[in-house]
Amino acid sequence: MKTLFILNDPPYGTERSYNALRLARNLLKHGGEQVKLKVFLLGDGASCAKVGQKVPQGYYNLGDMLGMVARAGGTVGVCGTCMDARGLTEAELVDGAHRSTLDELTAWTLNADKVLSF
Repeated sequence: MKTLFILNDPPYGTERSYNALRLARNLLKHGGEQVKLKVFLLGDGASCAKVGQKVPQGYYNLGDMLGMVARAGGTVGVCGTCMDARGLTEAELVDGAHRSTLDELTAWTLNADKVLSF
């Protein structure tokens, strides 16, 4: 199953991105080799990939969660235009995330069996 997650919301303030990554991690955990999962961060969602996020103890960290998705075999792309608009550089992205493009999102969408937007 080829699944694409598109995250539009910021890392904090709502729980949409958090819940999307919870589901993504669970799919990778339980789906085995048959799950091919991609996450694309768009708009304010681009900020989810910022390395070094400081959150209160006991609170979730979206940067850490994206790293877990990448280490479990997921692919994480971040909209380059959205990064520029927010002053993010590729060096500031969590390990496993890369600067991406609308062309890559288009290819991922055309290739996906399922697209989930949060």
